[in-house]
Amino acid sequence: MKIVALRVRRVEGTLTTDGPFWEERLCRPVDVYPEFRDRGTFEGRVDEGGIQLDERRLRIAAYFVIVETDEGVWGHAGPFREPCARYVVTALRPLLVGRDPLASEQLWDLMHRTLVHGRQGEAMFAVSVVDCALWDLKGRWLGQPVWRLLGGPTRPATPAYASMLGFDVLDPGRVAERALAFKERGFRAQKWFFRHGPASGPEGLAKNVELVRTLRRTLGDDYAIMLDCWQSFDYPYLLALAERIEDYRPTWIEEPAMPDRIATYRKIKERVRIPIAGAEHDYTRWGMLRFLEKDALDIYQPDPFWCGGLSETLKIAALTSAHDVICIPHGHSTPVNTTFSVLQSPMLTPWQEYLVKWNEIHLFWFRDPPVPIDGTIAADPRAGLFPELDEGRIELSEDL
Repeated sequence: MKIVALRVRRVEGTLTTDGPFWEERLCRPVDVYPEFRDRGTFEGRVDEGGIQLDERRLRIAAYFVIVETDEGVWGHAGPFREPCARYVVTALRPLLVGRDPLASEQLWDLMHRTLVHGRQGEAMFAVSVVDCALWDLKGRWLGQPVWRLLGGPTRPATPAYASMLGFDVLDPGRVAERALAFKERGFRAQKWFFRHGPASGPEGLAKNVELVRTLRRTLGDDYAIMLDCWQSFDYPYLLALAERIEDYRPTWIEEPAMPDRIATYRKIKERVRIPIAGAEHDYTRWGMLRFLEKDALDIYQPDPFWCGGLSETLKIAALTSAHDVICIPHGHSTPVNTTFSVLQSPMLTPWQEYLVKWNEIHLFWFRDPPVPIDGTIAADPRAGLFPELDEGRIELSEDL
């Protein structure tokens, strides 16, 4: 069997919303500059956060890769962004056409060795989505879900935490309302995102603390609360924040600094009594190894769509298991993350992330996608890695 085509398909559609979809954004590293700190939400590009057409409609777009073979077997993966699509078309398509799609280890090594200036960022995103599409193809060829091919499941479903990116974090009343609503939906854990960083001064710090206080008072003493800094803090600011919130017992603080600041992570971990999570914005087993060698994190969060695909995430899981630390996949792709999670020991991967608003966008394109029921996501019994696209939702389509 040979690959005869590697296509990228761009699709557009309209998501029905209940009012403006994006309510608030998270703090970002670039917010140290006032011109960026005061900007609004994710909305603004149809292939990013979408464009709010009116109170009930969000226009969205996405890209999918399709691998086709001379035997009629195919696999696909997505959604992903336009810069990643360019790498797939220009760099990876000429490399892979004509090769055996089942030889995924060799194909990964070829892609990695060819993109010598692309071991991170969008180029590694492209390697990741192609790797996932090859796993989807392999599952469809054998008529089995990918978790079955890889030795799973270790359990029929994985607990998911509700990741609340895009919800209002500044109005305590709305925070409490949304937090309670997702607790009542069966989620036993939630992750919320800070809006303010060091450049917002004492007032911003106080608002961050108020967010944590509101969550603990609303959700109760035994509910798991995670907090995401999205690479936007520094060592002094994180210490100041941790001192003020440690009595609220967060389950973890995530990505307090940019991922290259491994020495900063190590210092934070030594001083702070709250577990530290991160490394979603690092790539491949070699990127994660830098953190592991420095004992810089308590929880590792590789994203299969970013760090090198399902193949590489499994290698990262083996590394973290050998170091006896937790490995919880970042939540870009629920189909891939669920497959990964049900392959792992519950001790290694006790949760998986469910990005509530981003999943409304990412899962919109699929027919009957995996979704949480009472806070858990079941292993998908269908062959492959991804559900098929719901063509009825696609209003515009073009191939690259």
